[in-house]
Amino acid sequence: MRNWINLKKNYTLILGLLLFYIPSMVSGQRLSEQEILDSFSHKETVVYKTIDDVELNMTIFYPDSVKIQDKNSWMMHVHGGGWSGGHKYNVLKKSFLGTLRSLVDNGVVGVTIEYRLARENTTAYDAVVDAKDAARFLLKNADQFKLDKKRYGVWGGSAGGHLSLLTALGKNADFKGDLELADFEPDFKCIVSYFPFTSCLNPELRPGSIFEDEKLFERLLGAPLEEKPELAKLLSPTEYLDTNSPPILLLHGDKDTILPIINSTYMVEVAKEKNSNVELLTIKNAGHSFNGNNISPSIKELNDYAFRFMRTHLK
Repeated sequence: MRNWINLKKNYTLILGLLLFYIPSMVSGQRLSEQEILDSFSHKETVVYKTIDDVELNMTIFYPDSVKIQDKNSWMMHVHGGGWSGGHKYNVLKKSFLGTLRSLVDNGVVGVTIEYRLARENTTAYDAVVDAKDAARFLLKNADQFKLDKKRYGVWGGSAGGHLSLLTALGKNADFKGDLELADFEPDFKCIVSYFPFTSCLNPELRPGSIFEDEKLFERLLGAPLEEKPELAKLLSPTEYLDTNSPPILLLHGDKDTILPIINSTYMVEVAKEKNSNVELLTIKNAGHSFNGNNISPSIKELNDYAFRFMRTHLK
C-alpha cells in the first residue's frame, strides 16, 4: 500500500510537471502570439506592396466601434530582428504590447508592417524604402482605413528602432519606392524608438556591441563599411536631426550589451547641438529588449510612458 501511495504521488508530480511544461514546449511563442492576436477583436491584414513577386503586408488594429471615428490618428510599428529576421508580430512582445493595447483602447489605430529583410542582395536601405511605402500606402488609402492624414507616428525596437528613426527622418526623395505611391510623402508627427542603433559613422558606438567587429555592416549596407560611405551616412539617423525634426522618444536599458545605451545618449547629444526635440527614458537594470531583474521603470510603466508620449503628439 505504501509503495502504491508513493507511486501515486510521483505520478501526480510528474503529470503536474508535464502539464506545466508541455504547452510551452509545444506551442512556444507561436501559441502565445495567436492568443494575443485573438484578443484584438477588430483587425485586418492587407497587402501594401508587391516587389519581385513577393507580397508585403501589414496588419491593422482598430479601436472598437464605440471609439473609432471617421478619421483616426495612427502609429505604424517597424519590427526588429537584426535587420535580417523578426516579423511584424514582434509588436506583441512585452516591450510593446502594453502600448499597443493602450493605443487601440484609446481610439488610435495600430499598424505593424512586413518589410524586405537584409539578406543576399537586400539591405537595410530597402527596408526603409518599404517602411516609407507602407506609410505612403496608408496615406493613399486613408479614407478606406479610417486614418487621419496628418496625425500619425512611427515606432519600433532594436533594428526596428533604427528603421523607425530613418522612416521618419530620412528624406523621402532619398528613399523612393513604388511609383504608384510616389505622390504621397509621409510627414510623421512623432517617433518612439526602443534600444536603437543610431549611427554608422560614429566608431565610439561600436565597442561592446554587435557592431564591434564591423561584420554586421555587410548585412546592413551590403558591403564593408569603408566601401559604402554614402550609404552609411544615409542609414545614420543622427545625421538627419535638425530643428524641424519631429519629437523623438528613445527608450534604452542601461545594461544593454547588444546595442549599448551610448547609441541613445549620443543621439541626445547631437540633438542638443542641432536644437532637436529628443528625449531619453533610461531603463535601469535592463538589457536589450528590457530583459533583466528589477528593471526601473517597469515594463508596464515604460509602456504607459511611451503611450502618453504618442498621444500627446498625435493630438
